[in-house]
Amino acid sequence: MINRYPLWKYALIVVVILAGLLYALPNLYGKDPAVLVSPLRGQEVNADVQETVEALLRQAEIQYFGAQISEGKLQVRFADTDAQLRGSRTLADSPALRGEFVVAQDLAPATPGWLQAISAQPMYLGLDLQGGIHFQMEVDMGAVIEKELERFSNDIKSLLRGESIRHLGVRQVDGALEIRFRNAEERQEAVRLFDRDLSGVLLEERQEGNSYYLGVVLTDDQKAQARELALQQNITTLRNRVNELGVAEPLIQRQGDRRIVVELPGVQDPAQAKDILGATATLEFRLVDERNAGIGDILASGRVPPGTEVLRERDGAPILLSRRVILTGDSITHAASTFDQNAGPIVTINLDSQGGRRFSDFTKDHVGDRLAVVYIETKVETRIEDGERVREKSVVREVISAPVIRDRLGQRFQIEGMDSPDEAHNLALLLRAGALAAPIEIVEERTIGPSLGRDNVEQGFNSVMIGLGLVLLFTAIYYRVFGLIADLALVVNLTLLVALLSLLQATLTMPGIAGIVLTVGMAVDANVLIFERIREELRNGNTPQASIHAGYERAFSSIADANITTLIAAVVLYGVGTGPVKGFAVTLSLGILTSMFTAILGTRAVVNLLYGGRRLQRLPI
Repeated sequence: MINRYPLWKYALIVVVILAGLLYALPNLYGKDPAVLVSPLRGQEVNADVQETVEALLRQAEIQYFGAQISEGKLQVRFADTDAQLRGSRTLADSPALRGEFVVAQDLAPATPGWLQAISAQPMYLGLDLQGGIHFQMEVDMGAVIEKELERFSNDIKSLLRGESIRHLGVRQVDGALEIRFRNAEERQEAVRLFDRDLSGVLLEERQEGNSYYLGVVLTDDQKAQARELALQQNITTLRNRVNELGVAEPLIQRQGDRRIVVELPGVQDPAQAKDILGATATLEFRLVDERNAGIGDILASGRVPPGTEVLRERDGAPILLSRRVILTGDSITHAASTFDQNAGPIVTINLDSQGGRRFSDFTKDHVGDRLAVVYIETKVETRIEDGERVREKSVVREVISAPVIRDRLGQRFQIEGMDSPDEAHNLALLLRAGALAAPIEIVEERTIGPSLGRDNVEQGFNSVMIGLGLVLLFTAIYYRVFGLIADLALVVNLTLLVALLSLLQATLTMPGIAGIVLTVGMAVDANVLIFERIREELRNGNTPQASIHAGYERAFSSIADANITTLIAAVVLYGVGTGPVKGFAVTLSLGILTSMFTAILGTRAVVNLLYGGRRLQRLPI
């Protein structure tokens, strides 16, 4: 029978709409001001920490409602932002938590438990909707290549020295290395050596008078790898430092091949953020002291043997180290994760020539001893005391690895005993991330206040509501009953769009709201095409049932063409755009999909229910 859907198609539409309502629902409950207490270095958030936090809040007479531990973090909720701010300051300044835990202001979803059980969560709000700081940083890739050439220069000198091949010096010339020899025979020996032991370079021979030169040029692949490693190292270093700011949902991501975007929601002090992001760090190699009493006895007595000190490993376990520094991170020229002959994860480390000699002389006498890799970070914190800005320097030390020396080590060695490839990869990043791999320059900086964020939310909400209201009113007046059906589809369309954004945990920004407003217009546009086609069929003398069928069938191609071309544009915008542009592209793409569903399937289902299979003399359109 004409204009009738099978039962399964009605059931499918109902299921989709109900699922959309469920996953859009958390956005109606809003979020509670909260404080997030998370471990800093291997500590554990347990019932004792929760009891300490609640005691501190009660002592300060700060009202809170509910504290719970989830995913290794403690979340405390407050009734308003004033209590949240006081609670955050009280906990951050407490000696019981300072240096051991990060205290961050957060917005905790007030979603009921039954919705959380099905993973229904509200959308994230972007920086422009909740306030914070935006940095765009550019990595100096020229410095990366210079550092890579310096590493190869040290390797070349070491190789030539090891094979007793004489040369008259290695220097950098126009982005390449140039080695000078006395005669062609020595140069030819070096060529054979480099072909065997040096990868990632191209060799170029030339002669000027009685001087024989060998040019060493980095391959394009080697340059690209060096740039990629430097970018990853800088991102890792910045991510480690941002954690110290106590930001609940920071964004650190690459943009293109040389830029890094850092967004810090809720942070309002650019000076403090720059202090943290500009912190310096290094590494030290020191011997683990295993000759004295056990670490437990030392901690119990409180007496540390002379020439030693107690540090903490990343999991929080204490370890006794010699104070003698064997080597610093300044000697590390490269670190990478790889696999040994048995497919076990390892980390390979390259040292400069001076560090390699010192390391070799030391390790030959300490085979079987444990060698600790100590990560040291120097930070400058800015605090307000008596109305004045005070800069305070602090040093954090932790042991990131303590492997056993199994053989005499030289300029190139490896660390074994990794539990997984991920652990080896992270250790290599930490070894490289003792400091930034290359200088970074802040090329863009924006600070958005929380009040402006609230204004943006209110204005964005109003723009969607006003646009939606006007469209609903126009379609209801102009297309009568069919207009009301389109209005219903439009409301369902917005519900499904919000549900998809929530389900994907997408971040809503102001350009994203613009995409939603545009989606409202495009959804109505599809219904206008269908309804005008139905009216045209009626004017041509077709029956109401035939006009409905022809209207939907013949308008489909026009609707599909318009939406597909817009979808292609949205995909291109997402591919080449930055954060705000991507937010617009995401909401626009999802809006196109939901509007196609509601305008074609949704309204057709309602029309079929109301008029399908009936003898009609006229249509209220």
